[in-house]
Amino acid sequence: MQTPRSGQTALPRQERQTARTRRPFRQQQAQAARQRRLITLAATGVVLVLVILVAARLLVSGSASSVAVADSPAPDTLMAQVTGVPPATLDAVGRGSVTQLPSPVRAAVERGPNGLPLVTYVGAEYCPFCAGERWGLIVALGRFGAFSNLKLSHSASDDVYPNTPTFSFLGSSYSSQWIEFSGVELQSNVRSGSGYQTLQTPAPAQTTVLQTYDAPPYVPASSAGSIPFIDFGGQYVVAGASFDVGVLNNLTQAQIAQTLSDPSSPQAKAILGTANTLTAAVCSATGDAPADVCGLPTVKSLEATLAAGPVPGKTP
Repeated sequence: MQTPRSGQTALPRQERQTARTRRPFRQQQAQAARQRRLITLAATGVVLVLVILVAARLLVSGSASSVAVADSPAPDTLMAQVTGVPPATLDAVGRGSVTQLPSPVRAAVERGPNGLPLVTYVGAEYCPFCAGERWGLIVALGRFGAFSNLKLSHSASDDVYPNTPTFSFLGSSYSSQWIEFSGVELQSNVRSGSGYQTLQTPAPAQTTVLQTYDAPPYVPASSAGSIPFIDFGGQYVVAGASFDVGVLNNLTQAQIAQTLSDPSSPQAKAILGTANTLTAAVCSATGDAPADVCGLPTVKSLEATLAAGPVPGKTP
């Protein structure tokens, strides 16, 4: 039997055994506590990493969205391709794949501030049908004058034909010795609540034209108020797209511009066919001036086709 050292009191055998078994239990408790602290720290670290990753992703996606919807200037080379399509190519396309011709109005010629026949356009950047129709309108008006400060744009990403590549008339100007152009982009392609951000409000004269001609009998009751809406000096109106906008899907502006040199391409048939019909509508307002545009065989033929159509709501 072991004798206690000086100053120590001998413990009963049972208590000594209990003390020996208590020490490993305490060690286990301390080790478990350390493990819990490590697990807590690790979990906190994981959460922090996830928060950082989510925040970074939101920041990147937010920046990408801003880039995607932001309009940038249309390059001069691109505009030269779009507005400089050779007359022979346009003639070869003819009416192309146009499914809707301008509707006759044949009122007194509407004129702009400078006294020239006025072409009025009302659309919106989010609208895929506006996106498609702008191509044909820009080609057509490029035959009578020149645009400045057109921007690259696209339709909304959450509508039919998402992200249809196009241009925007917002902030642009147009000069011509034959016609005047008034363009309004009502809304952007950026979501705002259940709609899209407001861009421009039509002037009183534009509102009058819109309310008068974007309604029966000039357009079906089911299409009243449709955009895009274009008025060609009170002679013809267009409400909606002239062709199937789906032919522009999954292409860039540059790729579409390149297709315009091939009159057999689906894009050329759609865009240049539309440009020819819209050119004929403009020529009816200008008195067939200039002759080098309005005197082309395709334009003359289409102008005759438009003239043969009765004015809706009027007896012959």
